[in-house]
Amino acid sequence: MSRERRKDEHIQLAALPESVSPVSHFDDLSFVHYSFPEMTWNEVDLKSEFAGNVMNLPIYINAMTGGSEKTGKINESLADIASITGVAMAVGSQHAGLRNDSLIDTFRVVRKRNSKGIILANIGADAPIDFARRAVEMLEANALQIHVNAPQELVMPEGERNFKGWLHRIEQVIQTVPVPVIIKEVGFGMCSETFHLLNKIGVRHIDISGRGGTNFVWIENQRRKNKEYSYLQNWGQSTIISLLEAQEFLENENWTIFASGGIRNPLDIVKCLSLGAKAVGVAGPILRLLQLEGEERVIEEIHEWTIQLKSIFTMLGAKTVQDLKKCPLVITNDVREWCELRGIDVTHFARRSRF
Repeated sequence: MSRERRKDEHIQLAALPESVSPVSHFDDLSFVHYSFPEMTWNEVDLKSEFAGNVMNLPIYINAMTGGSEKTGKINESLADIASITGVAMAVGSQHAGLRNDSLIDTFRVVRKRNSKGIILANIGADAPIDFARRAVEMLEANALQIHVNAPQELVMPEGERNFKGWLHRIEQVIQTVPVPVIIKEVGFGMCSETFHLLNKIGVRHIDISGRGGTNFVWIENQRRKNKEYSYLQNWGQSTIISLLEAQEFLENENWTIFASGGIRNPLDIVKCLSLGAKAVGVAGPILRLLQLEGEERVIEEIHEWTIQLKSIFTMLGAKTVQDLKKCPLVITNDVREWCELRGIDVTHFARRSRF
């Protein structure tokens, strides 16, 4: 099957509500309410920063698509949305454009429509080193995502079966490209052991992309004739658990953690930021809203989310993203049990104080 057709199938399946898990670990976290915020709504500053890139909002449109005529039009719409709202944007895997010149414009359109925005290029961990440089050049990108997706490849009928050398190749890319490199999962989350391996090879920027959002095991299984991998649909760590697994590394100021996977509303975003994420990626909800109601409705939704974020910050007495790390957060149920078994102290978050 052609890469272009596969991209179109991914978009078609990702737009279905069945591609998202109905259970969320975000519901295992609760902020402690204080009655006196002692601040005004207008004092909230939602800016965030990584490697010299200032993000006006701690939200970005995460990697979705590109590589076919249909997905190129989606990229054009997403770029317009990013330009108008001021959010950063990542493109989907650029392998199709790197292998076929006729598909380059399905990616280049993003920079054409969003000339001043923060744009993240995207390649796989198995890509030749030259692909990294060319992917960045194609978009005049501010950073490069390298996606790691072993479960997806193994369930994909035509997927990769050899995963040797990924860490070495990532290390080479970091030494080669002139922009920050972000290692990104694709919905299976990360763990402490993974962070240790990435730290050893010089990785400093990570998108944990946890379980709970668009499920690529489900998507690839739907593309199989017998759909024999349905029992793997809950594979991986959730976004919340991945953030908790990352806590020891978040003490290093040189590390940047992005969170994505299963974001449903602004409160989920605030919970991620409170656990140390610099910004939060959203993909599936934007894609579904775009296809159902169009660009203007997505722009309106992002503006509404911005207002709601400022309201939640105010309720918590937090003027900045950094202030959220002082807000007490009670962790219960499945997430607490996971942390106890993995040796992660969740009582620390409940005892935090902004006073």
